[in-house]
Amino acid sequence: MALKCGIVGLPNVGKSTLFNCLSSAKAQAANFPFCTIEPNVGVITVPDDRLNVLAGLVHPEKIVPTTVEIVDIAGLVKGASRGEGLGNRFLANIRETDAILHVVRCFDDENVTHVDGTVDPVRDREIIDCELQLKDLETVESRIGKVHKQAQTGGDKQARAVLDVLLRYKTALEQGRNARTVRFDNRDDERIARELFLLTAKPVLYVCNVDEDSARDGNARVDTLRRTIDGEEADLLVVSAKIESEIAELETADERDLFLAELGLEESGVGRLVKSAYRLLDLETFLTAGPQEVRAWTYRRGSKAPQCAGIIHSDFEKGFIRAEVIKYADYVRLGSENACREAGKISIEGKDYIVRDGDIMHFRFNV
Repeated sequence: MALKCGIVGLPNVGKSTLFNCLSSAKAQAANFPFCTIEPNVGVITVPDDRLNVLAGLVHPEKIVPTTVEIVDIAGLVKGASRGEGLGNRFLANIRETDAILHVVRCFDDENVTHVDGTVDPVRDREIIDCELQLKDLETVESRIGKVHKQAQTGGDKQARAVLDVLLRYKTALEQGRNARTVRFDNRDDERIARELFLLTAKPVLYVCNVDEDSARDGNARVDTLRRTIDGEEADLLVVSAKIESEIAELETADERDLFLAELGLEESGVGRLVKSAYRLLDLETFLTAGPQEVRAWTYRRGSKAPQCAGIIHSDFEKGFIRAEVIKYADYVRLGSENACREAGKISIEGKDYIVRDGDIMHFRFNV
């Protein structure tokens, strides 16, 4: 299950610069609004040192890391929900993403214009939130119009359930609240809610784009924004897109590590962003290791062995018999699967086994 994130924000906050750093694609970046006029899609390779360690032991033909797909759209502006600017045209491109990366400008630069004249991350966040809420309200009201009569006069219980969910969302959005603030008590309502693909129902990671001097500890603008989102289902990350663009130009890992060390940073913003997105969505990684490939697989925390088997292939889940599990630390300490077997460090697990991050899995199945 590849993670998919959509980037939103006002024009000229560093969205496309950050996108270029994150992905293998190269979006145009320029100092004027609506530079991005087509949605850009790129892929991030998720950094995971465990893959390289295992590859050093197994010597596979290839290493296959897990990935994150990033969708970047034109900057939104106030009035986007009514068709202002270009961003509204592409909101559909991020409707089916798993999470939203909301890039907020927290730096001063007289050479980079701001569409509203001044830098104010709290105001900017409110503008984007409002536009997304209005778009969601439009979606909800359209659906209400379609199911209301059926729910009221047709005796359709499913339509009634859908209408109840829609009305709860409508109330929240009309009050200026994001859809993710609405909680549901049963799985049926949760399923209905997910199938609406509302923009403000998605978890959000606020990415504060700061100047180079603020890359490690943030600044006053970041602190103000952090207080503003306190209590919201959201995380906040401090990144300097300028620094990330410089890191992206370096050719070797040693050069990147030295550059980060000189700035007092332990890890690049790209790595921290991916980890934050995984944490926000309760995602973890299990591994497979063999002579053909060493590979990482993304799963949702709390998933059981058959569900994770199904991530590799649906037949694995349908015909699941058992899972052979080696803990990563045991594999590295002992050096091979055979050594783990001889030491009794391979556990045989059934359908109720809850997979743990870093588990090295081998699934037995019958179809």
